[in-house]
Amino acid sequence: MSHPQEPTAAEAQTAIADEFAFFGDWTERYQYLIDLGRQLPAFPEQDKTEEHRVHGCQSMVWLIPSGDASRLHFAAASDSAIVSGLIALVLRVYSDRPAQEIVDTQPDFVQQIGLAKHLSPTRSNGLAAMLARIKAHASGVLAA
Repeated sequence: MSHPQEPTAAEAQTAIADEFAFFGDWTERYQYLIDLGRQLPAFPEQDKTEEHRVHGCQSMVWLIPSGDASRLHFAAASDSAIVSGLIALVLRVYSDRPAQEIVDTQPDFVQQIGLAKHLSPTRSNGLAAMLARIKAHASGVLAA
């Protein structure tokens, strides 16, 4: 049995857009985000350190990269339910991918599902900070 190819970052973004299109309004979409956030893997308390903190977020967000240029993995957590949902989306697009794909992938899903319009400025800034941190890590790995 050969395993089906994992979806690319672009395919993951399309799937996210399709899922969100299914919901009629933002009340349902926020609920979906919260549900996604609840499904994030457990994040060890001892890793919730200043070193791993993503600044620019109103809520607390921690992000830990691992792996190498061929496949970078990101673990992340937040103390906010909605931000945890955003993390789940970001990880779906960017985690467990080659560094080059991470650098090359624009976060189109943010526009496609209307997040840009429906997030508070502080949450938007937090999302941008998280994406910047992921891309900076991938760039650094490629440059090494």
